[in-house]
Amino acid sequence: MSLVRDGIPASPGIVIAPARVLRWEVPRVPHGGVVAAEQVEREVERFREACAWAKERIRELQARTEQAMGRVEAQIFEPQILMLEDSDLIDGTIAYIRENHLTAERAFEWRVLEWESQWSHTAHPMVLDKLNDLADVQNRVLRRLLGMPDPELRARTGDDKVILVARDLTPSLTVQLDPRQVVGIATDSGTRASHNSILARSLDIPAVVSLGDLSEHVREGDEIILDGRAGRVIVGPSEEDKTAYRERDFQIREWEQELLLLAHLESVTRDGHRVQLRANIDLPGEAASARAHGAEGVGLFRTEFLVVGRGAAPGEEEQFRAYSEVVRVFPRSPVIIRTYDLGGDKFPAFLHMAPEENPFLGWRAIRVCLDEPQMFRGQLRALLRAAALGDLRIMIPLVNEVAEVVETRRHIEECLAELRAEGHDVPEHYSLGAMIETPAAAMSAPELARHVDFFSIGTNDLTQYTLAVDRGNSRLSRLYNPFHPAVVRLMALVADAGRAAGIEVGVCGEFAAHPLGAFLFIGLGVHSLSVGPSALAEIKKVIRSVSREEAAAAARDALAAGTPNEVVEALGRHAEDWIDLTRFMASWNLSATA
Repeated sequence: MSLVRDGIPASPGIVIAPARVLRWEVPRVPHGGVVAAEQVEREVERFREACAWAKERIRELQARTEQAMGRVEAQIFEPQILMLEDSDLIDGTIAYIRENHLTAERAFEWRVLEWESQWSHTAHPMVLDKLNDLADVQNRVLRRLLGMPDPELRARTGDDKVILVARDLTPSLTVQLDPRQVVGIATDSGTRASHNSILARSLDIPAVVSLGDLSEHVREGDEIILDGRAGRVIVGPSEEDKTAYRERDFQIREWEQELLLLAHLESVTRDGHRVQLRANIDLPGEAASARAHGAEGVGLFRTEFLVVGRGAAPGEEEQFRAYSEVVRVFPRSPVIIRTYDLGGDKFPAFLHMAPEENPFLGWRAIRVCLDEPQMFRGQLRALLRAAALGDLRIMIPLVNEVAEVVETRRHIEECLAELRAEGHDVPEHYSLGAMIETPAAAMSAPELARHVDFFSIGTNDLTQYTLAVDRGNSRLSRLYNPFHPAVVRLMALVADAGRAAGIEVGVCGEFAAHPLGAFLFIGLGVHSLSVGPSALAEIKKVIRSVSREEAAAAARDALAAGTPNEVVEALGRHAEDWIDLTRFMASWNLSATA
């Protein structure tokens, strides 16, 4: 009997091959681990040498990765280098050696465990990536200290075409994969934005992650179907399954060729209405890929990668370089950069906070920034300097009231004065926007519109807060529904308020990447949609397939609907010529009919 597991689609493609189960772990430190007082400094030197050796090996791997795959992929190893330069990790280990007379490997193991415990309370993808990087660093340093060789992955995967099944993979292991042998990756953990997923996409290896305990149920040589677009793995498939997936693979390849032709066509509706189509990015290096996929700028650049999982706040120069890199990719297009959206499940180690019973309703986003002015002003200064290079726009997350915007503007004006006095180039004018993510912000949109230059609707949190449904809770996934009439009406309020005030209204949440969601937003009169780079061509096809007039009629019908399914039906009646409702509604746990 077949075993079917659904996970997160991480790298597209459909493959059928036998499994190769990879089991690896960080080396275990031998029991004991105490040295005589006269040996302490020798252990300190051993540790320093192992860290220096590990850093050099990582830089070599980074250089090879950049040559083979590109700069974006090579940057994945930068956090590991920063860890090996982090005084909290390094000096903390040395203190354990000197104060407790521990061996270098035992002291390092202790310090790593402490770092892991600081981060383990959250399941945020960026923090999970940091844990994965930490495991990579720990593995490399301990192997040097214990005199063990680096694992040679090629010997474990063999020469046959296989689907690699593992609990997890570190970046150092992933870059060793040969796509001619490893034709698919299936891991128990991971996210679409994790470093291993990024590397899998760069290697063109189909991948599905977050599959639970799949690696415990797969035996060496088991035949597997892996669908990296839908996020499904079938172990022991039937002949009917294999025939169906081969046919599906053929159809998808034809469809993708059609979408590639759309990448550089204008995003205008059939009746000539222009909708700006921008990209959501998590790292500076993703900007070039977004432009290649047809993005007309950046609608959301998430900046948390600069702080989450770090022991110290980033400097102004580091931030300036990151923001400038994106602006230089889009020198004549808008680049909207969101200030730190910390809190909830995203907290850097240097921000100490008491546990909160409801962290998503607590100290987060703009609340954190205004309470931590030194960190906030460092970011604002870097943003303002980068804004002198192009059309950079600053966006603040989770705005609830006008006072938050007013206070942010005060900080910006003071930063501008400082920068001018220091001789920095800064823009004469700047653009400040609010991310609309709560019912309070949506209902206060007419007042907020008098104090900002643009709105961007964050559909993920707006849906979560409107419906009181944790979007990360799989048990409640059927209740998390952006087609809910309450959510749709709040989004319409924001669009109307922006239009009345003469400011741009955009959408940067995941709902914008849904074809029927994009159709709704066109009908509501939003000016721009921002989606992940992989969704740009598909959403451009939607824009070019419809007229603004029919989209507006569909939106009016949707606003009059009383249930999520009625909203879907109302939109579907106007979209039946170009959308397969059954195909697209499956991902939202809806049926095409009520």
